[in-house]
Amino acid sequence: MVKVDLTGRPFHFIGIGGIGMSALAQIVAQRQLPVSGSDLDSSHITDRLEVLGVKIFYRQEARNLDFFAPKADQQRQPVPAGGKSATLPEIEVLSNRVNSLPQIICSTAIAPTNLEYQAAVKLGCPIFHRSDLLAALIEQYQGIAVSGTHGKTTTSSLIGYMLLKSDLDPTIIVGGEVDDWNGNARSGQGAYLIAEADESDGSLVKHHPNIGVITNIELDHPDRYQDIQEVVNIFQTFAGQCQILIGCIDDPIIRDELAVTISYGLDPTLGADYTAKNITYHAQGSNAEIWLRGVCLGKLQLPLLGEHNLSNALAAIAVGQQIGLEFATIAKALATFGGTKRRFEHRGKINGITFIDDYAHHPSEIAVTLAAGRLRVAGNADLNRVVAIFQPHRYSRTKTFLQEFARVFNNADVVVITDIYSAGETNTFNISGADLVQAIALNHHYVHYHAEVDSLADFLQQEILQPGDLAMFLGAGNLNQAIPKTISLY
Repeated sequence: MVKVDLTGRPFHFIGIGGIGMSALAQIVAQRQLPVSGSDLDSSHITDRLEVLGVKIFYRQEARNLDFFAPKADQQRQPVPAGGKSATLPEIEVLSNRVNSLPQIICSTAIAPTNLEYQAAVKLGCPIFHRSDLLAALIEQYQGIAVSGTHGKTTTSSLIGYMLLKSDLDPTIIVGGEVDDWNGNARSGQGAYLIAEADESDGSLVKHHPNIGVITNIELDHPDRYQDIQEVVNIFQTFAGQCQILIGCIDDPIIRDELAVTISYGLDPTLGADYTAKNITYHAQGSNAEIWLRGVCLGKLQLPLLGEHNLSNALAAIAVGQQIGLEFATIAKALATFGGTKRRFEHRGKINGITFIDDYAHHPSEIAVTLAAGRLRVAGNADLNRVVAIFQPHRYSRTKTFLQEFARVFNNADVVVITDIYSAGETNTFNISGADLVQAIALNHHYVHYHAEVDSLADFLQQEILQPGDLAMFLGAGNLNQAIPKTISLY
């Protein structure tokens, strides 16, 4: 079996600008390995990679790989009549040419019909899924892999930040951007690597970390999994490959289906190893006492909103103590964490309207994010209403969870729904944003439908938003592009 080579062979990423792909490209580039890649558009992410010396082609075409094609003078010469074998120098040239072909890294989004991918196959390049590269990196460190349907990015970022502030110089690979390390990745010289382990495409099963974290388990990708049992099977395989498994037993599936090494949770009746007591949720975050098996470790001040983030912090605390950090060191670090972009990210305030950008796209995520929004409004005299602007993500998800989506907007005073962001899916489900609006309207009096994101800013400015609003833009697609456009209208 061909394995990822981290000793010097070049890497070429097809779709290098994606949040997961770019993080991996950054780590290998900062190891001084030759890195190139392609994407359809430039961005601040590709700009950052180019500063590191990464060669980027702003197209996905077969000719991107011409650079790696064998030169005429490196071709094997025909065997002469009489059957003379290749000489030693000829064999060395051929070996050098083969080893100079790049390792191709792809995500699940790259189809076999992609012309660049096909060119790589024709050249004979070794081809790997991005998870193969991540697995190879995890094996080189004391790996900490954070998995779960929701909360992976925040939890892994909390752990990474905690280790960074504890002078452990970690390597970090996350699915969101964090100001504290200026992006979605950080290359450190310490022993630890913290990364998200993704269940969406099943690649979770490739990882064998020293410490694994599972935050929760739900069906989120009906395009891949037929039912929840298939999802459970993936997590069970991952769990069996972790030397130490830290899990949230507030989640009934984790509690009933997995044998966790260390448990955490907020439900006082479940007897989790790590829990919180005397909790206060407020507009700036939460305060709590943290307990370990009946012993109070101390107090935590967390600058992240909501119960779900306090749970994420418990996971980070469990990891920190497992690797030998004192609780006081952990609490001091977590108290200054600035958050992750697109996770209740404050994008600006103008004309009395506060703009929030959040990646929430599953019903459970929307529910906890809007609950956090309600906390922010309740604790701020300058805010009056929660306005939820939601772009559904994928036809399959919208169809599967239509009734769940219909019931999760109760913490919003006003709801605005756009049409569905396809994420490359074909609409074989005969569903649109208008169908979601009809479902929500059975439970909510103030829901509006505005299909097009391009004209959404004008609609919000003219028809919806008013001073005192907390405008929460929710979704995993391109909805957040409307935020600067809306702000510019005031």
